[in-house]
Amino acid sequence: MDQVKPKKYLWILSVLLPLVGLSGISLYEMTSVAWCLLLPIAFIYIGIPLLDWLFSTDNSNPDAAQLIQLEQSKFYDWILFLMLPVHFFVFYTIIDYTVSQELTFWMHLTLLLTLGVFGGLAINLGHELGHKKDRWSKNLAKLALATGAYGHFNVEHNAGHHRDVATPEDSASAKLGESIYRFALREFPGGLKRAWRIETTRLTRHGLKWYSKDNQILHSYILTIIIYGLLTAMLGWPALLLMLAHAPLVWWQLTSANYIEHYGLLRQKNKHGKYERCEPRHSWNSNHLISNLVLFHLQRHSDHHANPSRHYQSLRHFAEAPQLPTGYMGMFVLAYFPPLWYKVMDKRLLSMYQNDMRLINH
Repeated sequence: MDQVKPKKYLWILSVLLPLVGLSGISLYEMTSVAWCLLLPIAFIYIGIPLLDWLFSTDNSNPDAAQLIQLEQSKFYDWILFLMLPVHFFVFYTIIDYTVSQELTFWMHLTLLLTLGVFGGLAINLGHELGHKKDRWSKNLAKLALATGAYGHFNVEHNAGHHRDVATPEDSASAKLGESIYRFALREFPGGLKRAWRIETTRLTRHGLKWYSKDNQILHSYILTIIIYGLLTAMLGWPALLLMLAHAPLVWWQLTSANYIEHYGLLRQKNKHGKYERCEPRHSWNSNHLISNLVLFHLQRHSDHHANPSRHYQSLRHFAEAPQLPTGYMGMFVLAYFPPLWYKVMDKRLLSMYQNDMRLINH
């Protein structure tokens, strides 16, 4: 029996998850109960961790023949492509509803948070598309990143983070004892500066200026200006204010993921002063079934960094990879309360390395 097939069609959950962002509006329209607007956020931060607990982990791996089959199948590409119009539909609908209805301040705030939290899913989509080699996918990645105004991400991530991951030089790798709030203060500006440095260096090498039409970062930011401009023309200035306010919330979703993915992990230098190759043990991993299905296997992060060209459907579990106690959504909540985070993760990290601080990024 082909063991790849049972999970194959479950990847559609990644496409359907953004639609949960509209569930609060739908229920509010049916019941007039304002609390219903909190449902999408509650599902992300409470519902999915509960489902992870209920369905537990999936440690299964494809065999060599299945791996080839998975990598060659176009079905999984179309799952990614399908999510993009779904994201734009949800993005537009929430903005249109928020600016056109008479709502209280708290209702507006809840819808803003919903827009930001679910906008983070588009960053994940842009991440997956941005790792592909074809121009079509890379251009769609820029479009996915445009709504959250995070156009520098794929340059920074692919050419910066993957190179420096799990080292003190990486602004996207958190250190032992560093709270997510302190981490955010160096992660976002550090990533933006590194992205521009990488891209301008590339352009200079080809004899081009930073404002060249070949600047990959500008492509996505121009798309942001176009999208924000069109929606402002259609829905008015309040829509622009809403989009500008939601963008940092989208960035925060990525910051949350970056924080938990490499916390305290450190690649060692060899005798020549070069960092060792990134291995599965340099990224925190999670095999929790449900959150992996709705995040395109992002949580099998150990294999992703060890093998960056491997597609989401093919990512594997490694026994030597350090394991998170739950999926990403549950870990986000834990990270937002630093004392609880330290109690759980510092203990896990220090135990893994027998308290040897030379082996830890701190």
